Amino acid sequence: MVVEMSSPLVPVSASDEKSVKALQFVEEMTRNTDSVQERVLAEILSQNAETEYLKRFGLNGATDRDTFKSKVPVVTYEDLQPYIQRIANGDRSPIFCNRPISEFLTSSGTSAGERKLMPTIHEEMDRRQLLYSLLMPVMNQYVPDLDKGKALHFLFIKAETKTPGGLVARPVLTSYYKSEQFKNRPFDPYNVITSPNETVLCPDSFQSMYTQMLCGIIMRHEVLRVGAVFASGLLRAIRFLQLNWQQLAHDISTGTLNSKITDPSIKECMASILKPDPELADFITKECSGENWERIIPRIWPNTKYLDVIVTGAMAQYIPTLDYYSGGLPKPCTMYASSECYFGLNLKPMCDPSEVSYTIMPNMGYFEFLLHDDSSPITLSRDSPPRLVDLADVELGKRYELIITTYAGLCRYRVGDILQVTGFHNSDPQFRFVRRKNVLLSIDSDKTDEAELQKAIENASELLKEFNTSIVEYTSFADTKSIPGHYVIYWELLMKDSSYPPTNEVLNKCCLVMEESLNSVYRQGRVADNSIGPLEIRVVMNGTFEELMDYAISRGASINQYKVPRCVSFTPIVELLDSRVVSFHFSPAAPHWTPERRR
Repeated sequence: MVVEMSSPLVPVSASDEKSVKALQFVEEMTRNTDSVQERVLAEILSQNAETEYLKRFGLNGATDRDTFKSKVPVVTYEDLQPYIQRIANGDRSPIFCNRPISEFLTSSGTSAGERKLMPTIHEEMDRRQLLYSLLMPVMNQYVPDLDKGKALHFLFIKAETKTPGGLVARPVLTSYYKSEQFKNRPFDPYNVITSPNETVLCPDSFQSMYTQMLCGIIMRHEVLRVGAVFASGLLRAIRFLQLNWQQLAHDISTGTLNSKITDPSIKECMASILKPDPELADFITKECSGENWERIIPRIWPNTKYLDVIVTGAMAQYIPTLDYYSGGLPKPCTMYASSECYFGLNLKPMCDPSEVSYTIMPNMGYFEFLLHDDSSPITLSRDSPPRLVDLADVELGKRYELIITTYAGLCRYRVGDILQVTGFHNSDPQFRFVRRKNVLLSIDSDKTDEAELQKAIENASELLKEFNTSIVEYTSFADTKSIPGHYVIYWELLMKDSSYPPTNEVLNKCCLVMEESLNSVYRQGRVADNSIGPLEIRVVMNGTFEELMDYAISRGASINQYKVPRCVSFTPIVELLDSRVVSFHFSPAAPHWTPERRR
C-alpha cells in the first residue's frame, strides 16, 4: 500500500537548541511508534499491577499486549462509574492506579446530565506539559520570529467543585491554569502572553475578559497571534469588544480602571500596565464606532500572523465568521487533547482547516482503534470482544473509534472520538478528527445527543397539552451566526382546535423547559460562561417536513429508508425550513445552574 509520508522536521534556526531537541524528540517517537507503544503499555500495567481493577481480570503481573487484550475488556464511562464514585466518595485504596488520585478532570461529555469525572495523577501534568512544549518548535518551522512578540490568548478558568471525599473536580484547562507549572512557568520567548496571570485566574468572566482585552489593546503592536481555545471563544471576545469598546477607550484615555473591576489582584497588576494614552483611545474609538467590523482583528492588531484557535470538528462551523473578522488569516490547529488524555499535535499546522491531521504521540498513553462503520455500528459484548487495532497497524483512509489506556488507570476506555487515517509521519499514523460519536448539537464545549434532545422536546410538549396541540415533527440547527451561538429547534405543530392555539408566552416557556432538560455543561455555558445564547423554537407551517422529505428524495434518498434528520446543517435545507417559519420564540430566562454537587 502506498501512503503519504511527512518529511522530517527541521527547525528554522538550528541555533535554537530547545527547538532542535523538541523536534528530534518528535522524530524519535514517530520512528519507533510500535516499540514506544509496547513500552508504554508495559509501564502502565507494571505501575498499576496491584490495583483492584487490573487484579479483577487476572493479569497476574503480565505486561504483554496479548494477555492484556485477551483479559481486559473494552469499556465505557458507565462501566467505570461505580469505581469512580468510590474514589469521589473518599476511597483511597488503589482502585485504578497505584499513584494517588490528585483530582478529577471534568469531561465536556456528560453522564446522567452531569460532567464525567476523569481521575488523574500529578505525573499527568508533566506529560501534558511535555506536549505543550512541542507546539511552538513545530510552529516556528512555518512562521518565523514568533519569539519577537506576544500572544493575545483569551484564557479563562471555569467553575470547580469538590467531591464528598474532598478531591477537586474541574475542567482540564482550569487545572492547568491553576497549576504551579502554569503560574511559575519559566520565561519562554515563544510563549509570552499579553494577559497577566491575575486576569486569567479571575473567576468572574466579565472582569477576566475585560482586563485581558484591555491588556491586548494596550500591547497591540506587540501581538503576533490572537486566539482562544475554541473558535467560539475568540468570537465571544470580538462580541465583547463590540459591546464594551467605549468603556475600554475611556480607561485607556484616562489611565483609570473601570469601576466594575473589583478583583484586588487584577487592580494591582493593572496599575503598572494601564497609563493614559489618548491617542490609542482615539484609535480604538475610530475603529470600533463604525458598523464595519470586517478585518477588525488585523486593524487593531496589525502584526497578527495567525489565529490560534481550534476550528476542527464542531468548531468548523465558525470558520466563515472568523474569516470575516480576520481577513482570512491562517487558523492553525496545533493540538489534539481531551480530559482523559492528551493525544498529539499537528505537524503541518499552517494547512487549511479542512486538511488538519494530528499525529498521535505514542508516549502519551496506549492507543487502540475500533474500526468504525456508520452504516453498521458495532455493539460491544463481553462474550465476543471486538478486534482492536494497534496504533502502528491502522490503515490509510479507514475510520476508527479511539480507545485509550492511560497512566492514571483508564484501561481500554472508549473516548467517543471518530478519527480517519490520512497519512503517516515516519511510522506514526496521522488522523483527521471526524466527529464526536453520537453528538447532535454543539456550540461551544457542550455536546447534546439525540436522546437528550428527544427528552427535552418531550418535556416541553407537556405544556402544549392544555391547548390540544402536539409536535408532529422536529429538527434542530446550531446557529453560529449569532454571538454567542444558540440552539434552534424547528417544530411542526398539530392543533386540534385552531381557535385555541398555544400562546406566545407558553411557546417561550417551552424554550426554557427544553433548556432546563439539557445537561449541566449546556446550562453552565448559558449561565456562567455566556458561551451559549438563549434557545430558540421556530414554528413552521404544516406540511414543511413533507417538503423536507420531498427535497431529500429529489437528491437521491430512498423513500423507504428516509428518516427526518434530527439535526440539519446543509444550507438549502436550513433555507427551506426558514422560509416556512410562522413564529419565533426564545427562552425568556436562563436555566437553573449551580456547580454540580458530587454525591
